[in-house]
Amino acid sequence: MLFTFIRRYSSVLYCIAKPSVVRPTRFSTSKYQVTMKIGTHDGVFHCDEVLACYMLKRLPQYKEAEIVRSRDPAILAECDIVVDVSAVFDHAKKRYDHHQREFTETLSTVRKDLGDQFKIKLSSAGLIYAFYGEELIQGLAPKEFPLTPHDLNIIFKKVYENFIQEIDAIDNGVPMTDEEPRYKIQTHLSRRVGRLNPEWNTNQTVNTDEIFQKAMNLVSEEFLYTVNYFISVWLPARDSVKSAIESRFEVHKSGNIVEFTERFPWKEHLFDIEEEMGLKDEIKYVIFNDKPNSWRVQAVPQNPSSFVTRKPLHKEWWGVRDEMLSDVAGIKNCVFCHSTGFIGGNTTKEGALQMAVASLEA
Repeated sequence: MLFTFIRRYSSVLYCIAKPSVVRPTRFSTSKYQVTMKIGTHDGVFHCDEVLACYMLKRLPQYKEAEIVRSRDPAILAECDIVVDVSAVFDHAKKRYDHHQREFTETLSTVRKDLGDQFKIKLSSAGLIYAFYGEELIQGLAPKEFPLTPHDLNIIFKKVYENFIQEIDAIDNGVPMTDEEPRYKIQTHLSRRVGRLNPEWNTNQTVNTDEIFQKAMNLVSEEFLYTVNYFISVWLPARDSVKSAIESRFEVHKSGNIVEFTERFPWKEHLFDIEEEMGLKDEIKYVIFNDKPNSWRVQAVPQNPSSFVTRKPLHKEWWGVRDEMLSDVAGIKNCVFCHSTGFIGGNTTKEGALQMAVASLEA
């Protein structure tokens, strides 16, 4: 099932558009052609408006649009949509600036249907994503297998949490922690975009519109990778975890053990799906095929990043290996049990399941 799903969704496009960036003096004057215009500010550029412009260029309605970089109100007034400049946020008028003093919008305030967990102030990238993100993601999914509304909603939130939110926070000066970090990360996307701007003591005659285009190509790689990951890798794993949870009573009558036929990232999905299904803390162990002739039994942690488990493996097994472990456990083909009891191994599925059941009943 997982393999089939991945094959279906692995065709997500990685083509990187090379959008046109023009100065105000390059407006088309042909009376036979009407060109859409995306407005943003000129001068030093930042990751948020670069990403906002790139995302707009991915939409069919703005695919052929010119990007006009200016701070002249008269020029911006002629644009069909404006991001990160003009001191106006008005979705109806297609104006998406976040610099005005009264602006305090977050994804949760703009999109109340998503819940109240998103509390980072939006940048121009976040604003564009809030209103056009679903269309962007659905456009990247294979046309023959469009995302269901439920899956689209899930991926929309995950892309925001794992990509867009970072851009919003950095652009708005929101620190990662309340305390001063012990070191700074200097290689994140916003920093790499910023490095494309000419330095103060270098030749300032470079065409910044051409550099802006390079910046859009840079953010496109990150954006496309993130969306593709959640569609073709993350989502199939979630479906497999949900299927395993739904069939858990076929594994053991307690319903406390789930079986995965493949090794894949499962912790985050398990906690999310447990909450959705009202099964909080019910699953105690997962068993999965690690490699040929190798099965694992792993105790579920108290939260995805915790080292403390809900119910560790049998304490008498901790740190014991091979034949000695098989003798102590009374289970054939045991390989090991970690010294903290969070994971153990057996050469067969039957043996791994017996280890989970014995630990459950200990």
